[in-house]
Formats: sequence, C-alpha cells, structure tokens
Amino acid sequence: MSKLLDRFRYFKQKGDTFADGHGQVMHTNRDWEDSYRQRWQFDKIVRSTHGVNCTGSCSWKIYVKNGLVTWETQQTDYPRTRPDLPNHEPRGASYSWYLYSANRLKYPLVRKRLIELWREALSRHSDPVLAWESIMNDPQKCQSYKQVRGHGDFIRSNWKELNQLIAAANVWTIKTYGPDRVAGFSPIPAMSMVSYAAGTRYLSLLGGTCLSFYDWYCDLPPASPMTWGEQTDVPESADWYNSAYIIAWGSNVPQTRTPDAHFFTEVRYKGTKTIAITPDYSEVAKLCDQWLAPKQGTDSALAMAMGHVILKEFHLDNPSDYFLNYCRRYTDMPMLVLLDERADGSYVPGRMMRASDLVDGLGEANNPEWKTVALNSTGELVAPNGSIGFRWGEKGKWNLEPVAAGVETELSLSLLGQHDVVAGVAFPYFGGNENPHFRSVRQEPVLVRQLPVKRLALADGSERMVVSVYDLVLANYGLDRGLDDCHSANNYNDVKAYTPAWGEQITGVPRRHIETIAREFAETAHKTHGRSMIILGAGVNHWYHMDMNYRGMINMLVFCGCVGQTGGGWAHYVGQEKLRPQTGWLPLAFALDWNRPPRQMNSTSFFYNHASQWRYEKLTAQELLSPLADPAKFSGHLIDFNVRAERMGWLPSAPQLNLNPLSVKASADKAGLSAADYTVQALKSGAIRFACEQPDSGHNHPRNLFVWRSNLLGSSGKGHEYMLKYLLGTDSGIQGEALGSSEGIKPEEVEWQSAAIEGKLDLLVTLDFRMSSTCLFSDIVLPTATWYEKDDMNTSDMHPFIHPLSAAVDPAWESKSDWEIYKGIASVFSEVCVGHLGQETDVVLHPLQHDSPAELAQPFDIFDWRKGECELIPGKTAPNIVVIERDYPATYERFTSLGPLLDKLGNGGKGIAWNTQDEVDFLGKLNYTKHDGPAKGRPRIDTALDASEVILALAPETNGQVAVKAWQALGEMTGREHTHLAINKEDEKIRFRDIQAQPRKIISSPTWSGLESEHVSYNAGYTNVHELIPWRTLSGRQQLYQDHAWMRAFGESLVAYRPPIDTRSVSEMREIPPNGFPEKALNFLTPHQKWEIHSTYSENLLMLTLSRGGPIVWISEADARELGIEDNDWIEAFNANGALTARAVVSQRVPPGMTMMYHAQERIMNIPGSEVTGMRGGIHNSVTRVCPKPTHMIGGYAQLAYGFNYYGTVGSNRDEFIMIRKMKNINWLDDEGRDQVQEAKK
Repeated sequence: MSKLLDRFRYFKQKGDTFADGHGQVMHTNRDWEDSYRQRWQFDKIVRSTHGVNCTGSCSWKIYVKNGLVTWETQQTDYPRTRPDLPNHEPRGASYSWYLYSANRLKYPLVRKRLIELWREALSRHSDPVLAWESIMNDPQKCQSYKQVRGHGDFIRSNWKELNQLIAAANVWTIKTYGPDRVAGFSPIPAMSMVSYAAGTRYLSLLGGTCLSFYDWYCDLPPASPMTWGEQTDVPESADWYNSAYIIAWGSNVPQTRTPDAHFFTEVRYKGTKTIAITPDYSEVAKLCDQWLAPKQGTDSALAMAMGHVILKEFHLDNPSDYFLNYCRRYTDMPMLVLLDERADGSYVPGRMMRASDLVDGLGEANNPEWKTVALNSTGELVAPNGSIGFRWGEKGKWNLEPVAAGVETELSLSLLGQHDVVAGVAFPYFGGNENPHFRSVRQEPVLVRQLPVKRLALADGSERMVVSVYDLVLANYGLDRGLDDCHSANNYNDVKAYTPAWGEQITGVPRRHIETIAREFAETAHKTHGRSMIILGAGVNHWYHMDMNYRGMINMLVFCGCVGQTGGGWAHYVGQEKLRPQTGWLPLAFALDWNRPPRQMNSTSFFYNHASQWRYEKLTAQELLSPLADPAKFSGHLIDFNVRAERMGWLPSAPQLNLNPLSVKASADKAGLSAADYTVQALKSGAIRFACEQPDSGHNHPRNLFVWRSNLLGSSGKGHEYMLKYLLGTDSGIQGEALGSSEGIKPEEVEWQSAAIEGKLDLLVTLDFRMSSTCLFSDIVLPTATWYEKDDMNTSDMHPFIHPLSAAVDPAWESKSDWEIYKGIASVFSEVCVGHLGQETDVVLHPLQHDSPAELAQPFDIFDWRKGECELIPGKTAPNIVVIERDYPATYERFTSLGPLLDKLGNGGKGIAWNTQDEVDFLGKLNYTKHDGPAKGRPRIDTALDASEVILALAPETNGQVAVKAWQALGEMTGREHTHLAINKEDEKIRFRDIQAQPRKIISSPTWSGLESEHVSYNAGYTNVHELIPWRTLSGRQQLYQDHAWMRAFGESLVAYRPPIDTRSVSEMREIPPNGFPEKALNFLTPHQKWEIHSTYSENLLMLTLSRGGPIVWISEADARELGIEDNDWIEAFNANGALTARAVVSQRVPPGMTMMYHAQERIMNIPGSEVTGMRGGIHNSVTRVCPKPTHMIGGYAQLAYGFNYYGTVGSNRDEFIMIRKMKNINWLDDEGRDQVQEAKK
C-alpha cells in the first residue's frame, strides 16, 4: 500500500536540490530498477560455439539463468597470440533466439497419412518389419503419402513409435534390396564432428551409404587435388598478416569472413597492397587499394593474362633466380613429356615420360612405370626422388631431396640450348567459342607453337620426341622465345592468347591494369621470397570450368614461388571444411573400428542419377572435347562417362549392384567360389550388373534417406525441382522436356526407360532444431538439441584452435542430441532385425582410393574390361571387391563401443599408418569397458562426451604421443627425420574438459601440410617446401601438367580459358505464357550473404528485421530499366528447371547481364505463388540443375583418384541463365486479402 501511496504523492514530493537548482534528490521508490538488473543476471556461463558451417568457429560465453539460455557473448581468453600478430575480433550473435522461438522443433513429427498407414499395418502385423512390408507392397498406399510431401499435415508422435518405424523400414530395405539402398546426407563434420559421426557410424555399421558434401556443395576445388594431391589445405587467417601483397579474388572477406577481416584490413598498415577482383562492387572492394571487375565467368582468362606477364618479365626477360630455383625444386616443370605425332606432322603433348620407357629403366625396379623422368644440368636422363612410384613398394626415397639414383643432381627446366630440333606442337584454343552472353576472340581452334625438343630412343625400339613441362607452359601462355612462332605474341598489345590485350577483350579489364597488378604481384614475391597471396572465394569455383579458373590462379602463385611460404600461396575459403583431428575422428565416424571399408558415395553423381537430372541433359561430351581429340572414342551421354568411371573403379557406386549384396554369398557358395571371385565372374558374364546401368529398373535406387545437420532441400540441393519429382514423388515446377520427348543424346551405357520412377524414396527422415525446407518435405522430423544443448567439438581452417560445443542447458522440450537419436535408432534396430537379419556377408565395391597403392592402377592408356580391352582385375581395372561380415543384432553394442580393428590394424590417414594400442587401452580406462554382450571388454562410447574423448585420444592433432608416432611413420617413407616437429608436444594430451576450460591450439601432424608453431602461422604446403615432403601427385611435386588420357582428350592437360557452358535452360524450356511485362535472360549467381549462414538464420526474426524480410534478387539498374522493374517490385525468375519469386533489389553495384540471389533463402518465409508453375515460388536451386564434368570422374591415377570429399564430380551452378520479368499477379495462395496486381512502371 505504501508504494501505491508513493505513486499518488509523486508530484508533491520535494527533495534537496543541487547544482544551483538544476538537480533534485528524490525519495521515490526505486524497485523498478530491479527489472533491469535481473535482465542481466545469470546463474552460470558455459563455453560453447556454433555448429553452423561458419568458418569463424568462435568460442562463446553462453549465459544460463533458471535453466534457460538468456544470451551469448564472445569469449576472449584464447591462448596468447604472437606479439607480431593482431588479436581476435569479437562479433555479436542471435542464435539464442532460436532456442525458445516458434521456429523450434519441440516434438517428434510425422506425416499424418504415413502414420495412419503405419498404425493400421501394426494392428494387422505384430512384427514391425512385416507391417512396413505391407505398406511398401501396396503402390496406392505408397503414393498416398509420397504425393503430399511438402503439403504440411504433420502430427505429433513420440520417440518410441518413430524409432520403431524407422528401424523397421531400414531392416526391410536391407533385407529386400540391400544395405546400400539406405543412405544418409550430412555436411561439414568440422562444425560438430560428433553429431556428424553419430549418423555415419549408424549407417556404416549397417553397410549403408554415406553421401559426400564438399563436392556436392561445389566447395571442392578440383584444381587442388589435381595440383597437390590434397583436398584443400589453406593458411589460417592470421597468415594474411604476414603477406606483402594480397589479391582477394571472388572472396568477399568482410561479409563472409567477418571474424577474420581485421587481419585483412590491419595488414595494410604494414604497407601491404590489397586488390579486389569481383564482377560486382562488393564490400571487399571498399577495403582494397584497387578493384578489377572482370566479366563474370572469365576469371581464368584474367589469370592467364597475368601469368603471361609474370612469365615474360620474371622468367624470360629478367629471370628471378628465386622463381627459377623454386620451379626446379618444387614443381613438375623439369619433367619430360612424350610428344605424339599428328597426321599433319605437328605434335601433341602426350603423357609424362616414365623410367619404364627407357631400356634400363634408369635402374628403377620398383614401380618404374610411375616414376617420372627429367634431364639434369649435365644432359643426363634421371628419375628424381619423390614421384609417386617411390611412395609405394619401397621406403626412404619418397622425398624432395635433389637426388636421383642416390646422386645429387640439378634438374633442367628448359630444353632450349640442349634441344635437337624445334618442332610444332599443337595446343587447343577455346577462347573463340561463341556465346551470346560472353565475349570471344576468334583464333584457330588449334594453335601450333614452336618448342625445343629432344629425340630419345625408348625401350620398345621406337624413337620419340620429348619436351619439358616448363617449355610447354611457356608456349601455352603464348610467349615468344625467338623460335619463329607465328602464334606467339610480340608484345602485350598483340591480341593473341593469352596476352593482356587478349585478356582485355575477354574480361573487360583494361590491359594496363592486368600488366600492373601482375607485375606488382610478382615483384613483391621476388623480393620477399613468396609473400604474395591470393584469397579465393567459392564463387570462382562454382562455374562448370572451375578447375580452369583455379589452375590459372594457382599457376600465378607457382610461377612466383609463393606456395608453402609464410604469407604466400592460395587461400581458398568456403565452408568450415577443416576437421583438424581428422584421423582420430574417421574410425568413430565410419565404424572403421568394426568394419573396413565403409560405403561412401559422391553426392553429385548420386543426385544426378537418382533425381533423374541426367534425363534432361542437353550438354554433350563432344562439345567439351579438345579439337585435337578423336570424338569417336568419347561418344555418349554425360552419364555414360560416370557409368564407365564406376565400372573401372574410378568413382564409387550407390547402390552398387543390381541385386542385394547380402545375397551374393549364397550364390557364390553354390558355385563353389569365394564371394569376391564369384562377383568377378558374374560381372564379366553379365549375371550381375552395376546398378547405375539400370537406374529406373525399380530395384536400383535409394529407398531410405537420413538428413541431419543439413538443409538438403532448402540450401544445397541443386536441381531442387527434380528432387521433388523423382526422389520424393511430389509436385514440382520443372519446365523442360526430358530426352524422351526431345532430340537430345540418349545414353549408351544406361538402359533407357521411357517413364522414370517418381517417388524413389520410401522414407525421408530429417533431424533438425527448426522447421526447415527439408523438414517440410520429410516423412519424419526428429527434433535435435541445439548447439547450446549438447557436447561436441568444432574446428576451422581459419584458426588453429579446437572448440567445444557444451550442453549449457538440457535439450528443450523432447529434443535430443544427434548421438542420442542415432543411438536410440540403433537400439531399436538391433531388436527389430532379429528374425530378419543376423550375421550376414556383405560384398562391398570399393573405388581405387587416393593415398593407397590402388592409386597406381593403369599407368598409361585406359582400358575398359566391359569392352574386352582388358581383364577385370579388382583394384586395377575395376573396383576392389571386399567381403565384410556384419552382425546386425549387435548394431547397438557396436555403435556404443570401440571395436577391435584399431588393435589389429592400427590407425592412420593419407597413406600413413601407426600402431594405436596404447590409445585404445587408455580409452578403456577413461570411458570404462563393456561388461558383457558382443562388445565385451571394448571401451565404451555411450555418450557424446565419450565419443569426443575417442577423437581426442586417437588424433595426432590432440595427442602429442600419437603425433610423434605419425611423424615417425612418415619418416620411414621419406627417409628423413620429422619427429622434431612434434617431440616437444609429446606429453601434451588434450581432453574435452581442457577445451571447455580454454580453447586449445592443435599439434602439428603429418596429415596436414602446415605447421602449428610459435614461430610461423599455419600455411599450406609449408612442410613440403621446408621439410622436403613430396606432394601426393604423380611427380611428387606441384603438378601443372595433367597427363591422364581423359585430361588430354578434353583439352585440359594445361590450363586454358574455357568460357561458361550453355546449359540451354532458357533456350529449350517449354513455352511460357507472357504476362504483359518484358523478359530478359540474365546470368544467375548465388553468392553468400550477410543475413544468413547458409539457410540458418533465414527466418530468424532479428535477421529478418535487419534485412528485407524475405527472398530478394539483385539486378542492375540498366536491366531493371529495360524490364520496367523498380526497387522492391515482385519479380519472377524461371527457366527449364523451375521458377522462383522474390523482391527485386535494383543496385548500381551489379553489372548488366547478371543477377544475384543470395544463397539459401528458404521457401518458408514470405513467398507468393509463381505465375509460371501455379505453385508457391521455389528457392534459388529451383532454377539450377547438376551438370557433371567428365574430367572429374577420373580415378586410379596418382592424385587423380577418388577419395571421400577429395575428388569427384562437382555440383556447379553459375553457368545457369534465367528469364526474369516483373510479376503481374501476386497470389499468396493462402490469404486472398493479401493478393495484389502489380502495375506497369509509369
């Protein structure tokens, strides 16, 4: 009551005054202030981070009050930074909003029609597997729930019911069709590595298929495996500060690398010059000294024009000793290449010369066909140490010491001066290919250049011309060397490939800028010994010919000796791709402790096939071939090349065979053969076929798909509408005609069915913490714990620390961590499978893996066993055939324990192996062991915390004792001592509680190419240059010449400018009725934006408030004026693949001819209906479709060999064009009161 009276007396209260009456002391009640104090009170702070594929990978304080997360702020207690480097950069966050928002998934959800069918089936069948079978055997029942995917109608269920349904579906699918028909997709394990491992461990124990992501996202730059035999290794962002010259090429550092951008800006205070190269005026351009704006898609042309300047001025006119010595020691440029003679008397570069080509094999008895040959300074032929042939079968010579046959030697770069004759050598030229949207420079499609060559006698009695890679490179760039070459350039103003004047014609960048930037870049590298750097953005990699873009830039760095030097080299940043404790994580993630090998599949080929995108393919392989190739040898559809690659073991298959792989053993027993031998015979006779040859047979497609930690259908799913139609069997917006109703090339290797199967997936299960687009199309949605509600770990390529995700609070509502979810499914699976699956023999086809002896498959020409060109030899001309014994009733026990293969076979990575018994024993003491059951005596992995400890104990990056063993194992191969790189950390063992207390810096490991040191920042290739460890390539050096037969046939043995392809998505779509507004074809780009990290935060209220609150497409002022579009108008973009609707952002920063829709704007927020499809507008991937490249299918050939997320087909999308127009009728499809009609611009 007194407080009430105080309020009544408020205006009568008097108090003492001060400050000459300007202030007064009041005696009013101040309890109201407590609300502000209480707002910022908390009970505890817990360290965690964000598992969102953000390369920042920052450490965060999570504030908890009354069991709820209230807010988060940055941690600032990182281990000390070297005094010569600036410190970290804090940023804000909005993730805590998600935990208690309406967007949060709270309970297990299931599609109503499916659960009704399931409950009815269970009422008739006491066995859950038979209940699921009854649904699957009724086409009408299957169609009834598949056709309403994406239409809503979810109802709440419970964990027990849905775990039983999922387990029954898995058991029936494995029993009926095979374990490889059960697949799972989850990306970027580094962002939450235990959560990723939960699903893949479950799948791998079943024999299911784990789908890749790095290639599918088009974040994988194939140029990296091609050049270095490394998936991707890059400098930490702190090394930017050591650079003296930086080009940010297609990388919008301040927008997509915000936590690291301070290094980029602060290094300018040291005098470092920064250059931005982007087609649009992006944020990074504002931070740089100069901005170059090439036509989008012409980056390789610009890079080659710069390379022309570098080679001319610093290799020929005024040679840099540093550059020449670097190229001699660390590249394949001294290696010799055989020349193949053409009918007109000119020559074509062939394969690299090998020791086996010579009479005495240069004394090399081990793998002489895989040892490259060079000429030394005294004119002798030598096989220098380090090539791939030294890696396998012998020890001690796989190094980059300047030694050949035990004798120190210096290699010759050029044959000029030692040559026997000058010969005309033909090079393909693609820059004259006409495209209405891109500039071309007409020249002959074959350019014959003059090169110095030598004649050599070979072991087969023939005489062949040879040339050095260095001479080929100089000629390829069009440099005049005084050899009377009419195709070489006399000066920079000659419009010939690849001069600055030519580059200006193609890219639009003034030639004087090309010359200046190239000269400054090289001069800086010369003076600093390699401290020039190129920061690359994923956008440059999203073009079909992305490898040409990247190889052009990589060549610039190699010419200048930048790779492997502090402050230099390439810096390719995409997602959070660097899982630093990788070798400790692999056994956990893929159940390598119980079974080897796992089934893994490259997603690009998987979705191209099973989403039937290949049925709409208009691009032909013949369009891609070099004019020097024989088209008759490369006939067929693009999917034919993928099938051939699978058949030869170059790429994986999923599903693998046209029958259940569990049934092979019984057939083999009847034939009196082993399962492996029987499979070989059956494949040769045709009794068994590859599933990829009959994708629409009804038995050869995936049946069950798990998606977790991913928004497959709302973010990364290129060909979104094809997925809806063919994988899900629901409505789609496809506007193109399939090959059956058009004149496109039909496949030769694949059986054509006039009607493709729709609704291939019987069950789609998604785990998420929010209702994403993928959830909307799923059959079952399981609520996961957020990043503040579970224990996990997180690393990044941008810094050397390892961070924890910590359970600051319990999972809200009925959500569970990924580990607990899959553990629960495994438990029910082990019960349900009894009587259907027991101890089974599984036949696994395993591709020819990189970093294994299988990468030495066919050294010269390519032979296909199916065509009778060779024998089917597993591991050589076909996939390895491995027999695995599976114990399905023991799935749960195996999931929750560490298996015996680590004791028996040890652990390792990237071709290095070591004994790990000590670590297994330690984990038994730390996590305790199983007391009984199939896993009795094995270390337990009951919780995510246990799983984290497994990773930390097994990985050399977090266990110093393992690091020393790993360096010792590498030393046995190289013949050099490397343990000094880790010996001072031998006693350091990082535990999960350690990283919860403070971020920890990892330990140097031989599975990475940089050092974690107090003296240098991490930079890729550092140990190759400074420890003389070879790159994992054919020559053991940086490989600029790709001599595989397919690379040569497609004109890509050397870098070349290849213009964007014509996907015909605009020219060959159905006729779309006009709406009264003009239309125009524009190039469609999808960069990353500032308001989302991929699709996460796309519907976050805070981010929606800061942005325009829904999907937007940026267009230029010129294009908008032509189309009558004003800023914020509703527009529609469409092509043969589908249609999308969005608001228009009209901006000066966008050049005419292109449009940008920032990546992963979901279809769940503020999207009206499409005038084209009559359905709700699609997402950015509704207008895209996958188009694989044959050269990315190569395998079994040194660095060009398959590895999960290492090499394979890549999901490019930036060559796509759309028709764009203003919308007339804005129909929301759910609220007539909001519908409107847009008028024409007055």
